[in-house]
Amino acid sequence: MAGLFDLVVSTDPLRTYKPDPRAYQLGADALGLPVAEIVFVASGGWDAAGAKWFGHPTFWVNRSGLPVEALGVAPDAIGPDLNGLPGFVREL
Repeated sequence: MAGLFDLVVSTDPLRTYKPDPRAYQLGADALGLPVAEIVFVASGGWDAAGAKWFGHPTFWVNRSGLPVEALGVAPDAIGPDLNGLPGFVREL
């Protein structure tokens, strides 16, 4: 996949993983943007919750139609696929 992406961010060098806040901070540091300006797209409800806690606007791709995780925070938007993502981003 080399050459397909302008930027690849990995938690491997930190040896920490989500929902550790340092994992979410990597993207903001790499892009030089505030967390609130970076949309986090998650395939898991728990991952969307972690990103939301950290301050990301979140879009959960809920392909299985699962209920929102009972973690005290809900994603900003939910869709069954990525089709709703462009509209969500435009509304921000």
